[in-house]
Amino acid sequence: MSQRYLIALGSNVRHHRFGPPERVLVAALAELGRSGFKVKRSARTIRSAPLGPSLRRYANSAAVVKCKLDPDELLVELKAIEHRFGRRSGGLRWKARVLDLDIVLWSGGAWSSPGLTVPHVAFRERRFVLDPAAAIAGNWRDPLTGLTLRQLTARLTRSRAIPRWAPSGETGP
Repeated sequence: MSQRYLIALGSNVRHHRFGPPERVLVAALAELGRSGFKVKRSARTIRSAPLGPSLRRYANSAAVVKCKLDPDELLVELKAIEHRFGRRSGGLRWKARVLDLDIVLWSGGAWSSPGLTVPHVAFRERRFVLDPAAAIAGNWRDPLTGLTLRQLTARLTRSRAIPRWAPSGETGP
């Protein structure tokens, strides 16, 4: 049976053949198609600040793909694609990378195994994941919170009300 997956794509290193990170993501989408995945939708690329020690800005996107693999099998395939693009395992967490492919959500709900948790543990706090994801799958629900990607994005981006009185206990006018 076919499954749908929401995949987050990221790059912040130029590739010797594909060029700058934005083009790396275009090439990665094409590679997903060549690898037997049906790319149903893909988001426009956005730029974001890096997490952790990397100093280079990221190009980020998202894609909805269809395949018959379970999440663990898909993870193996995504790691193989990253490897073909020059990514090596190990080293610093959040370091600069040519290609990062993460499983964010899947149509089967929640999944947990050694090395993989779906939904992705931190996606709810990351605009660079939520913005592209909500653009292509805004009504997809997070199986843990029940909220749609559009609702999660709104929660993350809404402005906070300014308190009427100072928190130090001072009284207002």
